[in-house]
Parts: sequence; structure tokens; C-alpha cells
Amino acid sequence: MNINLTLVIQCLAFFATAWLVMKFGWPHIIGAIEERQKKIADGLSAAEEGKRALASASDKQDQVIREARSEAAGIRDRADKEYAAILDKAKTDAIAEGGRQKAVAIAEIETEAHRARDELSRKVADLAIKGAERLIRKEIDAKAHKALLDDLISEIAR
Repeated sequence: MNINLTLVIQCLAFFATAWLVMKFGWPHIIGAIEERQKKIADGLSAAEEGKRALASASDKQDQVIREARSEAAGIRDRADKEYAAILDKAKTDAIAEGGRQKAVAIAEIETEAHRARDELSRKVADLAIKGAERLIRKEIDAKAHKALLDDLISEIAR
């Protein structure tokens, strides 16, 4: 065997195999590589889009939280104002009711005092009449005593 001939045949076999691979296998390999590169590029662009969407959603979330806090503060302020108004109204109503009850109590006290004075006047008049009766029984001058008793009764009735 000749080494040169073996080497030439091996070279021809190698080049034939290389040509067959490049003619029939290489386009499929290149197509698969390009398809894989395209998928990777699409995945990277989708990841970038996802990052942008996440940032946008985060910004929206922050905006919604700020609005909710602002609205909560407004509601709390309105509730505080309403509480203060209700409290002031209750105080005013309580003071007015206290004044009304005080006026009623004063009127009752005045009525009771007037009633007590009237009763005391009647008792004094009764005592004066009883005293006058005793004087009349002991003394005979009824006219003088009657005038005296009338003056006493009119004085007591005032």
C-alpha cells in the first residue's frame, strides 16, 4: 500500500463528507442556530418590555397609594371637623338645656316661696284672730276691738 494513495483517498472522502454536510446538513444547522438566536432576542426584548411594564406598574401603584393616602387624610380631616361640630352642638344644647332646667327650677322655687308666704300669712291671720277672740271675750267693747281686728287683718293680708 502506498501511503500517498491512502492519503489522497482519505482526503477525497473527507472533502466529499464535508461537501455533503455543507450541502444538506449545514443549512439545517444554520437555520436552527438563527431560529435559536431569534428566540433569544425575542426573549430579551420581552424581558425588557416586562421590566418597563413592571416599572410602569410600580409607578402606577405608587400613584394609587399616594392618592389613597391623600383621600384617607381628607376623610380623616372631614371626620375630625364633623366630630368637632357635633361636640360643639352637643355642648351648646347641653348649656341651653341646663339654662332651661335652671329657669324651671327657679320658677318652682318662687312658686313654693309664694305658696309658703301665703300659708304663713293665713296661719298668722288665724293666730291673730284667735288672739283677738280671746281679747274680745275678756273685754266687752266689741266695736273698738272689731276696728282693731279689721286693721290687723288688712295689714296681714298685704
